[in-house]
Amino acid sequence: MTTSRRSWWGWGWEDAALTDEQTNKLAASVRARFGVPIEVAPSPPQPGDDDMPRPRVSIPDALKAFSSADPYERALHTYGRSFRDVVRGLEGDLSPAPSFVAHPRDEADVTAVLDWATSSGTPVVPFGGGSSVCGGVELPGAVSMDLTALDRVLEVDRTSRAIRVQAGALGPVLEDQLRPHGLTLRHFPQSFEFSTVGGWLATRSGGHYASVYTHIDDLVESMRVLTPTGVVESRRLPGSGAGPSPDRMFLGSEGILGVISEAWLRVQDRPRWKASAGVRFADYARGVEAVRALSQSALFPTNCRLLDATEAATSAGVEDGTALLVLGFESADHPVDTWIARAVELALDHGGAVPDGIASSGPSSADTTDTGAGRGGAVGAWRNAFVRAPYTRDALVRMGLIVETFETATTWDRFPALHADVTEAVQRALKEVCGGIGWVTCRFTHVYPDGPAPYFSVFAASKRGSQLAQWAEIKAAASEVLVAHGATITHHHAVGRDHRPWYDRQRPDGFATALRAAKASLDPAGVLNPGVLIDT
Repeated sequence: MTTSRRSWWGWGWEDAALTDEQTNKLAASVRARFGVPIEVAPSPPQPGDDDMPRPRVSIPDALKAFSSADPYERALHTYGRSFRDVVRGLEGDLSPAPSFVAHPRDEADVTAVLDWATSSGTPVVPFGGGSSVCGGVELPGAVSMDLTALDRVLEVDRTSRAIRVQAGALGPVLEDQLRPHGLTLRHFPQSFEFSTVGGWLATRSGGHYASVYTHIDDLVESMRVLTPTGVVESRRLPGSGAGPSPDRMFLGSEGILGVISEAWLRVQDRPRWKASAGVRFADYARGVEAVRALSQSALFPTNCRLLDATEAATSAGVEDGTALLVLGFESADHPVDTWIARAVELALDHGGAVPDGIASSGPSSADTTDTGAGRGGAVGAWRNAFVRAPYTRDALVRMGLIVETFETATTWDRFPALHADVTEAVQRALKEVCGGIGWVTCRFTHVYPDGPAPYFSVFAASKRGSQLAQWAEIKAAASEVLVAHGATITHHHAVGRDHRPWYDRQRPDGFATALRAAKASLDPAGVLNPGVLIDT
């Protein structure tokens, strides 16, 4: 029997990647679309000892029982899985590899790593599923602390509908343990299969769901964090007004203050009723107004993604030049047909059309990783493309293309100008660095009564060998516009090292001072993920 293995350089499982035949077929399509030569680079071979940089430190005796310097382990933990990471992996650049990888089995092992790192001055990077897309886990010569062995649900409080879970649980591992109880965390980022509870907490992860509980923040009752100076554990409460929240200090801290080992999280009954619909808009601006009305209607859809015409064409097969609104509702308690009917009615009032009709189902025990988008027509095509998108991205990288995303959030009144200026800036950058061969698209991933979270995607031809330089210019062009418009540099992708220049300008100076003071108090040797969020 064969066992799937994670790709050390690309997304997900090695045997789930596009085959060479599928990649070559896709390359032919891209070649025809762009009208330029497209060559497919071979996938890199498995790394050996000679491919790895010399470790800066050896595994100390106290950590040998749960640590490894195997080339595959070091390569797998070298990067996250951003466009920049995948390009460097494809090129075989493993210069930022960790010296070794620790796989703690319990909190005592975590403490042992922190004690040794503090005494030796060796940097440590907490590592969950490795799906960071912002340079959050890359640090040459550091020790990578992989927490996925700490993956158990320790307690289930069915009365309060809450669970105590170890932070290393990957999304599917967590849901498999909740399923027998009829429960779900209902937090499904696109990285769900390859990200952990602790990673979600440390990066303030956003899930698929478009409204209400959009971020992991909303699901936290309490957290337990192991720091170099001791344990910090908040009190488990449904809410509290007793001073600044301890949890808020560690949520989004990206591993610089401590290692999250456990959390009490709010869970829900698994949905039994679902409904979905796709609404098209000939006028994108009217689609935006329809989504604003939906976000302020108190209907709180599960899915409310507005894809502009180019995005709808490339990811949902909508070829008539219309924008597509993907709507979804779900409930564990009652049918949702009335809700989606009202949402569609509201969208129609703003100039929409429903060519695929409304699909509904229930009661059922369908897996809740389905975002309620449905499986038929344009909505189903979008969902299937969404699930496979990271694997497709890797295949496009092999062709020498630039495939990147960046996301933000702004208020409704500022969105039109932001959208226009980001689109113009990226198109100008594409013309300057890629000869104009490419495009930028926009969709909403999350919506709030006061504003949307726009998610931009860039797809462009590039000069092989210059992908990263061209990528950097495009990303900088977009990021400058976000800062200029007062939008956030990231709504749910985290800061890492890639977003630091713009995060530093977004963050209040006084808060930066306070964060440095917290870092000095909890991690006085400055060994935890240095270079992320603040300088130490």
